[in-house]
Amino acid sequence: MRPRICSLYSGSTGNSFLIGAGEDCILIDAGKNAKKLCAAIRACGYEPEQVRAIFVTHEHSDHISALPTFLKKHPIPVHIVAASAYKLENRETAEPLLVRHPPLYRETVGPFTVSSFSTPHDSRASVGYRIEIADGESVYRVGYATDVGHVTAEIEAGLAGCQAVILESNHDPEMLENGSYPEDLKRRIRSNRGHLSNPACAALAAKLAAGGAERIMLAHLSLENNTPDTAYDETFSNIADDKTVLCVASPEEVTVLL
Repeated sequence: MRPRICSLYSGSTGNSFLIGAGEDCILIDAGKNAKKLCAAIRACGYEPEQVRAIFVTHEHSDHISALPTFLKKHPIPVHIVAASAYKLENRETAEPLLVRHPPLYRETVGPFTVSSFSTPHDSRASVGYRIEIADGESVYRVGYATDVGHVTAEIEAGLAGCQAVILESNHDPEMLENGSYPEDLKRRIRSNRGHLSNPACAALAAKLAAGGAERIMLAHLSLENNTPDTAYDETFSNIADDKTVLCVASPEEVTVLL
């Protein structure tokens, strides 16, 4: 049962990732809108009815904005850290479907076992995920960490040993410094609870590749303070193992990692 791993879209305008196995799939986050979300799911070879659960990283709108409308037609469980749930509690289509968790939790949905780990971001709560896909006696591991202010021991442990990793490469420090953003927004982005820079991403990606990561997707790129080539080149130059497949998630289109 070969896994299917796709970015549906990734960036400040909306984020969602699909992980599939056989006839089932799960989503990590659901930004943009329900129409875009459904079209992207179908572009990955699945129907929205095949989504078994949605796992939310945090409550910022670019990660949850499609949920209230999507859930009207597709009432499936939404797993979310309790501190982040307030943004959806007043939406009548979403609130009954919320499964509230502590920051560290583990949930099994079909062939997927999803474990959270804490990530530093300027939200009420923020987590990354480690997804284990069982296929007989073998297990395929997928790691997911975006919206990360800095790399922590928890993040490294959560991603270690994963064959496939989705990792934030948000901004180039020089582009951010010289860009048009106001100074308070620049401080927020480069803070320890902001977003991960290309150099920080590249350093972690090199460790993960050395530890056996076969595929790495760079995600949540800034449209103004980064480019796909800049992010790719930074990480590619740091990975010693040229067998590691590296790609960059599109902000609008489906990007296939596996």
